[in-house]
Amino acid sequence: MPDAPIKDQLTNDHAEVSDTLQARRYFAKFDRITGHLGRVAAELETEGRLTRTEARILGRYLTALAATFRALSHKYLMTGRSDTAPKLVMDRHESGFPVAQELMVMALDAAQAGKHLTGMASETELKDRMVRQIVRDLTVPTALQFALSQRLYFEALARGDLFWARNDPDAQWIADVGQRRHFLVHWAVYDSQTNLPVVYLMDMQDSGRTPLPTDDRRWPMVQSHLVAQSLGGLKLLTIAQGFDTDFADLHPKRLRRITLGPMHSHQFTLQSGPMSDVLAGTRAPEGSDWALVWTIEDLVADREETVKDGWFSSAVRQVYKLDPFRPDDGATRTDRMVILPEQPYQTLAELNPPGLRDVRKFVVGAGGRILPVR
Repeated sequence: MPDAPIKDQLTNDHAEVSDTLQARRYFAKFDRITGHLGRVAAELETEGRLTRTEARILGRYLTALAATFRALSHKYLMTGRSDTAPKLVMDRHESGFPVAQELMVMALDAAQAGKHLTGMASETELKDRMVRQIVRDLTVPTALQFALSQRLYFEALARGDLFWARNDPDAQWIADVGQRRHFLVHWAVYDSQTNLPVVYLMDMQDSGRTPLPTDDRRWPMVQSHLVAQSLGGLKLLTIAQGFDTDFADLHPKRLRRITLGPMHSHQFTLQSGPMSDVLAGTRAPEGSDWALVWTIEDLVADREETVKDGWFSSAVRQVYKLDPFRPDDGATRTDRMVILPEQPYQTLAELNPPGLRDVRKFVVGAGGRILPVR
């Protein structure tokens, strides 16, 4: 039987997950989903859509995202069991993920994690107290369980390697191309407009004197510029052309934006269109009631041209190739994929709705195997 719809009294796009069982089901669902994403990235590498370096970098972001969900699952482990226990806020309409504010608060908590851990009893001591309370008082040690859940949360924050609201740009040297150096610059954000994790990959050539990552003048400016432009509402063409104009000795040859989500679930989200019919008609067992959309936007430079840049100077600019059928998208190519378990896929195949016919499918089979379906 499908999981029962989440109960809340909110009328906007955000909902509080205030029940213990619902919160644990929510995080268990994402634990399964994030466990499959690395295998999808490996499949894209096999197909030539990602290089080995790109797949490895993307895999690090996916691992960090899974760690973030595990940290949040500790924070909200006692939701509904105590009046003081916090409640997760999620975007139930266009995202299915926690709202961006959750990750912003998590970053603030991380700055204080050491202070919190210093003032807390150890995990061993808390468990020992629980046993003594159960044996001596025959009562449920709710307060101690809450304390342990918060300790596990702050320990996860202290370990780091999480997906934050902002993951600043890093650069990977790829090769030398003539007089230029080829770098793959990558960064990621948790988009506050869409409440979705987004990864950016930019192939650029550097014709400056000092390699970009060690240039203490250009590199901080590049990092700040890229983070400021990491908005889902901006077209890739706008981002790339702005960067190309602002940095004369950096040449963005390719820019990709990988958006992870939205996550659809009949239990937790409100969806419209064909996906609503698919999930509503699927009698999936607990944990298999979901579908995750994965979008890759790709912008590729077609050629370079020299343009006037003032009265007596000129500059090299990239000319980008746009999809001839959808030039207003500001991208060379856009691939939309959906990852879903076997039961929802069977319903999808039976209904065969027009809106999902051209979307690439990755089906989670037995043992977690990923089965690509054209």
